[in-house]
Amino acid sequence: MTASSYSLAELVIVACAEAWRDDGEVMATGIGPLPRLGASLAKTSFNPALQVTDGEVYYADEPVPPGKRVGPVALEGYANYDRVFSALWGGRRHAMVGPVQLDRFGQANISVIGDHAKPKAAMLGARGFPGNSISHPNSFFMPSHNTRAFVAGEVDFVCMAGYNPARYIGGKPPRGLDLRRIVSNLAVMDFGGPEHQVRVVSLHPGVGFDEVQDNTGFPLARIADALPVTPAPTAEQCAAIAALDPNGVRRSVFKDDPAGDRRAA
Repeated sequence: MTASSYSLAELVIVACAEAWRDDGEVMATGIGPLPRLGASLAKTSFNPALQVTDGEVYYADEPVPPGKRVGPVALEGYANYDRVFSALWGGRRHAMVGPVQLDRFGQANISVIGDHAKPKAAMLGARGFPGNSISHPNSFFMPSHNTRAFVAGEVDFVCMAGYNPARYIGGKPPRGLDLRRIVSNLAVMDFGGPEHQVRVVSLHPGVGFDEVQDNTGFPLARIADALPVTPAPTAEQCAAIAALDPNGVRRSVFKDDPAGDRRAA
């Protein structure tokens, strides 16, 4: 049964969880509170084989809540660098990451804004994005859907490989490149359009396609003329999310913790 009321954070967590539905036994890495809770919800709801970590050095039998820990952690096994990178390079990991910029090719940036030689802002640096992007599946969470995040042209600095033929010899992307789902505060998208064009799969309740397109720096495909509405969380899912996040970290992601259905606001 659909919850009578739910927050945007809860709607997004459920949408993020769907990214791991059919993955089976892979390492799930959700970067940030909502993707992390999405992976946790997937493991406890419909994909028990999913592997999650305690954020340190162990695989956890039960998801570890974000924020302050409450009680002991049920451990499943050792997750040292050797095991983690064996999973990563073997394609047995699915990460959901949150870049600062994403372009129409799926190229992502977490390094600099502006020219690399004289940036307006310096951030994390490319870190593991180059190798990760060609080794295992990746999805994205973009909390602020606007043209600064979904940029025209290419991102300012390409950290994560994408479906840009100009970047590859012969125009063919690496065999391991597998970009899947994009969840934003407005919609759910994927790369299922012509030639991997970003495609709107569903609109969050109360959001129209024109708003999503106007806040995106490149043309979007759509899965159908009449786009579906992103499924609302059920009462059971909301209860599960509350149990997975006893510290309420999810409420801090979006300003003022807005309702998931704009029409109810």
